[in-house]
This record gives sequence, structure tokens and C-alpha cells, in this order.
Amino acid sequence: MNYLRRRLSDSSFVANLPNGYMTERSSSSSSSPASPATERRPLTPATPVTPATPATPATPATPGFLSSFSSVVKTAQIASAVQAKASAAPAKPSVRKPRVLLVIDDPHTDWAKCFRGRKLNGEHEIRVEQAEFSELNLASYVNSGCTVDMQVNRGGTKVVRSFKPDFVLVRQHAYSMTPGEDFRSLVIGLHYGAVPSVNSLFSIYNFCSKPWVFSHMIKLYQNLGPEKFPLNEQTFFPNHTQMLPTATFPVVVKMGHAYAGMGKVKVETASDFQDITSVVAIAKTYATTEPFVVSKYDIRIQKIGTNYKAYMRTSISGNWKANTGSAMLEQIAMTDRYRVWVDSCSEMFGGLDICAVKAVHGKDGKDYIIEVMDSSMPLIGEHVEEDRQLICDLVLNKMASVLLGVSTPQTGTQTQPAPQTTQPKRAPGGPRSSESPQRARSASTSPSQAFQPGPIPSSGASSQKQPAQLNKSQSLTNTFSETLRGNVTDDEAKAETIRSLRQSFASLFSD
Repeated sequence: MNYLRRRLSDSSFVANLPNGYMTERSSSSSSSPASPATERRPLTPATPVTPATPATPATPATPGFLSSFSSVVKTAQIASAVQAKASAAPAKPSVRKPRVLLVIDDPHTDWAKCFRGRKLNGEHEIRVEQAEFSELNLASYVNSGCTVDMQVNRGGTKVVRSFKPDFVLVRQHAYSMTPGEDFRSLVIGLHYGAVPSVNSLFSIYNFCSKPWVFSHMIKLYQNLGPEKFPLNEQTFFPNHTQMLPTATFPVVVKMGHAYAGMGKVKVETASDFQDITSVVAIAKTYATTEPFVVSKYDIRIQKIGTNYKAYMRTSISGNWKANTGSAMLEQIAMTDRYRVWVDSCSEMFGGLDICAVKAVHGKDGKDYIIEVMDSSMPLIGEHVEEDRQLICDLVLNKMASVLLGVSTPQTGTQTQPAPQTTQPKRAPGGPRSSESPQRARSASTSPSQAFQPGPIPSSGASSQKQPAQLNKSQSLTNTFSETLRGNVTDDEAKAETIRSLRQSFASLFSD
């Protein structure tokens, strides 16, 4: 060992060693402690001629390359995870705001119950705010839309709320000639705030004047002709000064914008017409006159979306207004003639989603169209709940289309895209196979003047036992309906039938 130390310390010996020998020794000795046997191994003669020695300096760079590659992979994984979280954040159902539906109607119908459990496009809850026109106030802006203030009394408790409606369903008349019931300014405010509605606010404002609506019906009469659209002749007077007696009497005088049978007077003679003219002068309003039709029954054809129904109403009390006193209401078959009437009127003012046509069937066998109603029409007959659900489906479809741009039906029940016609139920063994009588009475009818419908037996084998199953109300109604729909036109015979009918009423309620 002393010899080797002396040789290594000699500069001439070190200079004669192969190139890189001492560098390789120092790197190998610094990397790991070598045993004495390992220290002597490089001194063998085979070591200087090893050709792979120049590649050994690349070995320390390997760990740095692997660490750089792993850091790049981790960075890419973190970036993808952040992007996935950012894209998945809006899909949380908790951030879906409920849509506010303002229903303008009287409190007798709870529309919140009708919309309960229904969602818009399966995602948005629907919050129903119901009030009458008299309980609302609003402010509309160009950029921020419409804000509605509502003050409602519910069970003696005053409820005050402020909200922005997303949609409006109008089920109430916006204008009445009664003092304090002119709410056209609210309709203007909702339209100013660009709030969508059913029916459209444009059509609701146009329906605030019945002669204005009738003038559009005259256009339909001129286009379709009297055979397809038998409109009753009417004369308009802007004030009382031009009201002159007509050539024929009796006539019906309608003063101003009145509905539900109000403001209508039957005038028999020219002297009575002069008296009504003085009343119109005091009212300071316009008036219309039309020939009085001796009616056999009234007809109403309604359309809710794509659903059609037809009804016949016959006065029992004998009043010339079928909606005054006791009346019998029954659903009748929907014909193509009726469909033309309601479809033509539903195209007025840009389209009516909900409307109804009223007509009178005279004793002369002719029909006379007298009026068109919009979404404020009352629901009648035995399908009131079904009609409410049809209105709910219609509102959901309109909301999804306007607010979300979704055109698929948003209903909770099975919906058919084709027009639906609800035909009357078939009464087994009855006098008419196409109609099923349904009794009804107006709000002014006392309980002693009308009767409630009894259960109608189901069709099938039970039809052979109808006389044993029909109660007094059903047999009485079938007999009376058969008389009305038959060929009997004699007034004396009809009067006798009404007298016997009243006697039957007395025996019915005496039990």
C-alpha cells in the first residue's frame, strides 16, 4: 500500500494513466463507499480498454427526467379535474329558480292546488301567486321588466307580497262599467313589462269592448258567409242621439260593455225604445240593438288549447235570458259546423288559446251567433275539473315555449297533439244516443228551483235494466229532453209539458 501511495503521488505516473481514469474513480468513490476489493478492481489491465466508459456520465440525469414527466402528468390531471368541476357546477338542481305564475282570478278556485307537483321541463318549480285585479298594483320598466305588489286578504289575514311574474293567466274581466272596476291600466302595465300570458294581453285589452269584438266577428261573417257563420244582425250607436226606433220589434238593447246578462233589455214597442234611449243618455255610453230571437235553447262551443266541447242550455223558468233563473245544461255532440265557428273566432287578435262562442237556436230552426268570450269565460258542465287541468297543461306548454324554448308538451297527463273533442257520454236506453243530459243552475237560482244530477248507470249489460236503475231525476230529465228535442213545436203542448214538469219537481222534493 505504501508503494502505491508513492506511485500515485508521483506526477509522471499519473500523467501516464488513461484519459478520464481519475475522474471515473472520483465519481464512483463518491457515489458509494467501496470495499477494498472494489478499490483494487479498477487497477486491472482490462479497465482502461472498456469502451462504455464515456456513457456513464448520463446515468445521473435519469431521475431528473422522470420527475419532470411525472410533474407534467400531475398538472394535466389537476387541470382536467378543475375543468370537470366547473362544467358540472351548473347542473346542480338546487340552483334552479322557481318560475312565478300570476293567476288573476277570484279566490273560489285554488289554482295553486291545480299546479301542485307540476314542474316546468321537469326542472323548475312553479310558484303560483293568485289575486284579483282589485288586489294588484304594479310598476313596469324598460330594462328590469314588471314588478307586482299584491295585497290579499286570506282568511282574515292580510298578505302583502312583491314579486316579478314570469307568466300571467287571466281568468277575470279586465273592465266593467261598474265604478272602480276598470283595470285596463294593469293590463297595459303587464304588457309594458313584456310579461307573457294566456290569453295574450293584446287580446285581453281588445276584449274590453264588446262592440269592438263584434266588429271583428263581422269580418268573419263577410269572409265565411251567412251559411258557415250565421252572425246575428246588430246595430251600433256611439251615443243616444242617433238611437231611432227600428222597423221591427221586439229588439234587445245592450248598453255599454256589460256581461253575464247585465245591461240587456228586451224592448217590445217604439215607446219603450224611447224610454231606453233616455237611460242610455244618463249612462253616457254606447249601445247596440239586435233583433230578438225566440230561442229554443242556447248553444255554447268552447275551445281550450286543442280540446273542444259543446253545450246546450235550456231555460226552465221561462225567462228570455237562459242564464237567469233555473236552466238545464247538457253536453251535446261537437259538429263540424260548431268547430268552424270556434276555430274562426280563435284566430282573432293574434290568436286566442281559450275562447267560447255563444249562439241562440231559434224556434225557426236557425242558429244565430251572438257573442265570443275569451279566457275569462266561466267553466260549466260536469267537466269543470277536466277543463281546469286542460288550462294548466296549456299554461305549462306556453311557459316552456316562451321561457325555456322547449316545444315538447309539458303535461302531467297523456297529451295528444291532435285536436281533442270531448263528446257527451252515452246514456244507455235513453231517448238520444248522442247526448247525455247534465243539469245545472245559475248562481241566482234558489235550491228549491233546481235539482242535482243523480248517478248515471254505466253502459253494457245494465242497459236492459234501465227502468229499474234510473232515479226520479234521471227519468224526469230524459222525458223533458226528449220533448225539447222532438218535433213538437206547438206552444200549447210545450206549456203543458212545462206544467207537468213543475208538478214532477214538487213530487220529487216532497219525498
